[in-house]
Amino acid sequence: MRPPPLPSVLLNAKGPGWALSLRCSRRAGRSAVCRVKELVLDNCRSNEGKIEGLTDEFEELEFLSTINVGLTSVANLPKLNKLKKLELSDNRISGGLEVLAEKCPNLTHLNLSGNKIKDLSTIEPLKKLENLKSLDLFNCEVTNLNDYRENVFKLLPQLTYLDGYDRDDKEAPDSDAEGYVEGLDDDEEDEDEEEYDEDAQVVEDEEDEEEEEEGEEEDVSGEEEEDEEGYNDGEVDDEEDEEDLGEEERGQKRKREPEDEGEDDD
Repeated sequence: MRPPPLPSVLLNAKGPGWALSLRCSRRAGRSAVCRVKELVLDNCRSNEGKIEGLTDEFEELEFLSTINVGLTSVANLPKLNKLKKLELSDNRISGGLEVLAEKCPNLTHLNLSGNKIKDLSTIEPLKKLENLKSLDLFNCEVTNLNDYRENVFKLLPQLTYLDGYDRDDKEAPDSDAEGYVEGLDDDEEDEDEEEYDEDAQVVEDEEDEEEEEEGEEEDVSGEEEEDEEGYNDGEVDDEEDEEDLGEEERGQKRKREPEDEGEDDD
């Protein structure tokens, strides 16, 4: 039986900046969706503020990026209880952020850069996001207000970083800025390291076998050379023995000749 297809959000996401990362096997449509942890839909087109197929079935989703998709509000986002990182930059959102506390209560990173946020009252509802650690408002009109940073930190005391810097204007380290991704990638890195170790071990074993074979060949060739040398030495010894025998025979002949002559004289 053929498994049901994945929802259209997984099949129709297109655009120059599109990427999709699935942490699941495609055994069935819904079971696959339930296992997705990262979803990047940058430069896709929303339909009247909705992204077709993006539903609360993505119950394991931790990272969602919808950059430049034409959103005017976040009212149509599904309920995503495990979502930690939400990228909404370069859209046309001007308000209605109060729904985020209800639909994404565990957000730690929120990027609203390049939207139509003009005053502090628009972001005030974000105080209900108790775990919110990082907020980005680059290229929003609200950043032009006097004492913008100081007032935002007062309004949202749970924040650690605003536009990439803390209250003391110290830049957020990469570990904090990308922590949500590191946690997701640990398993894959461990698997890659294990595969690398296995491959390295195989290569080492093959090299050891080759070295052993070369050593055996050298031993065999050495024995053959010794045998040849021994054989040659034997030949030389035989020749010397033959020469010695020849000289003895000649000496005996010379001794017999005078004796024979004496007998003839008698």
